[in-house]
Amino acid sequence: MLSNLLHTNTMWVMTSTMILGIAAGGIGCLAYWKKQNLMSDALSHAALPGVVVAFFIIQEKNLLLLVIGAAISALLGAFLIQWITNTSRITEDTAMGMILSVFYGGGVMLLAIANRSAGGNQSGLNSFIYGQAAAMVRSDVITMMVLASIVIFIIFIAFKEWKLFLFDASFAKGIGLSVRGMNVLYTTVLVTTIVIGIQAVGVILMAAMLIIPAVSARYWTHSFKMMIILSSVVGGISGAAGTWISSTGSGLPTGPFIVLVSATIFVLSLLFGKEKGIIIRFIQFKIQQRSSKEDYPLTAGKGGSQ
Repeated sequence: MLSNLLHTNTMWVMTSTMILGIAAGGIGCLAYWKKQNLMSDALSHAALPGVVVAFFIIQEKNLLLLVIGAAISALLGAFLIQWITNTSRITEDTAMGMILSVFYGGGVMLLAIANRSAGGNQSGLNSFIYGQAAAMVRSDVITMMVLASIVIFIIFIAFKEWKLFLFDASFAKGIGLSVRGMNVLYTTVLVTTIVIGIQAVGVILMAAMLIIPAVSARYWTHSFKMMIILSSVVGGISGAAGTWISSTGSGLPTGPFIVLVSATIFVLSLLFGKEKGIIIRFIQFKIQQRSSKEDYPLTAGKGGSQ
């Protein structure tokens, strides 16, 4: 187990998934406050057809080109969700569910065709379903690290703009901040985070990597800035720990272990988080109850003396 951890390729992959987790945790906070958690799920599934179509075109597994194909497919899914919502009586969450199902179904169909073709199964395209970080080569790792670092940079360098965009769009518009531009930037970084993570985590579980760290961080703070930091930390720990656990066995998918680590942190946050954690709230309730019982005789005595 220790030898796997110390293996150079494993260390590279762990570093890349840790950086991916940091980026996913940060953008997940933006999605949480924008109330678009389902959007990340829809777009991660919508990215699958783009991966397979890109493979059909280039006939090789070049992660950067596959990511571009996934990004185009995911952006098309985002556009269709917006178009359906604006031009029909269908609600946004229903449109997301439709796009998720149709695009994912089409992606699985194309993937089955690709696996029957020469070299399709050997290319490792199946790793995009459940994630398989061990199948990544050095160029894949570098691509993921560079793109994830860019996402992290955008999230933190534009912190004030994100805060205005999410919590007071009218004021942001009044001071000259382009709400439409921020919306385009938000969609771009969200899609980028999703498509660079689908090989390591998989299209099915990538949404969990965005949602769970943000929800976990919410139980520890009311501060938007601190929530982004905590969510990024949770995402980074989940990515590194999940990758290490999956590396201890042969052929173990990375995505499920990353999500399980993240879910464990969520349960701990749910129980012990200082902001409405279940056990913390119970302790606070018992303290208040005891305080009330101690104060009641004094109150009663004052009432009797009057």
